[in-house]
Amino acid sequence: MSAPLSGIRILEIGHMLAGPYCGLMLADMGAEVIKIEAPQGDIARTVSPHFVGPHNAYFASLNRSKKSVALDLATEEGQQDLGRLVETAHALITNLRPSAIRKLGLTYEALRHRNKRLVCVALTGYGLEGRYADNPAYDYVIQALTGVMDLTGDPGAPPSKAGYSAVDNSAGLMAALGLLAKIVQGRGGQVDVAMYDVMLSQLNYLAGAALNAGQVVERQAHSAHPYVVPAQIFPTARGWLTLFITHDKFWRIFASEVGHPEWIDDPVFATMDARRTNRRVVVAAITQVLAQASADEWVRRLGPLGVVVAQVRTLDQALHSEFTEARGLVVALGDADPPLRAVACPVRFDDFSPSYGQPPLLNEHSKEILGGDLT
Repeated sequence: MSAPLSGIRILEIGHMLAGPYCGLMLADMGAEVIKIEAPQGDIARTVSPHFVGPHNAYFASLNRSKKSVALDLATEEGQQDLGRLVETAHALITNLRPSAIRKLGLTYEALRHRNKRLVCVALTGYGLEGRYADNPAYDYVIQALTGVMDLTGDPGAPPSKAGYSAVDNSAGLMAALGLLAKIVQGRGGQVDVAMYDVMLSQLNYLAGAALNAGQVVERQAHSAHPYVVPAQIFPTARGWLTLFITHDKFWRIFASEVGHPEWIDDPVFATMDARRTNRRVVVAAITQVLAQASADEWVRRLGPLGVVVAQVRTLDQALHSEFTEARGLVVALGDADPPLRAVACPVRFDDFSPSYGQPPLLNEHSKEILGGDLT
């Protein structure tokens, strides 16, 4: 079946993660994504110590199914070739610094004479314009500046970053959304996506509490939810358990199953409001009970009853879990031997399944795309 983005040509001029992740999602959905690289290539080609054949594992995870053309955009020849590509493209994504974006002419204003319907997406740290535009912006820095680090970790411990590149990935997805919105609109223009803006917006209800109620949002022990109790991880006889109980109905089921039916009517435990007010007492009591069995046993007992519960897994356990297998989430890129593997596209369609190609070698598609070897 035809891919949702079949016939859409996207130019990607980026590096590392945020921009390439945006391009990756679009390529998975059938767009032709042409990765325009500097002659030395995206630094992501060497950032990881892990290689499968000629492919760097880091680069492969973000650049499958794309095409690579190497251009030196600082030269007149490179700009001419870029212009030719722009004339045939629907959109251009870049996550370079704003000063580099302007210097290389990668804005809509600079390119509209080539293609009025072109959508230009600038994915930057703090926006294309303004006093902070060219400040260094990395995932770590944005997590620090937006309060994400301060909200992560146990009280009394140092601030912690999320365990993965939450900022880069979130910004990449938002850039894809903005790009597609303009394509649907049918007009060219500039899309400005700032990593700082994206992360602050994702603090939604926490920001709402601070803005509207003056709440000082603080870390809770064991990754606990600020309002829902119990909703956190608990130590067990073996392993960590995530328990998340919102409705009082499931609290009653939980209390009965763990051998404490008195908690159902006890005014300290009985309602969501009571459990939040008496968080310390409630959490201590649950911790004592859950320590009597392993996380795996609690999942077997509580899961079938509808209680939201899960064992905390390692990444390796998750990649090899029954959930991952059932969803077909580990895929091979092309037919290389040894196989190059990755996690599949998270968006599913009822009439289309992605075909996952290998990541491109540097400048692999210059003859196909521009009709000549530009090295």
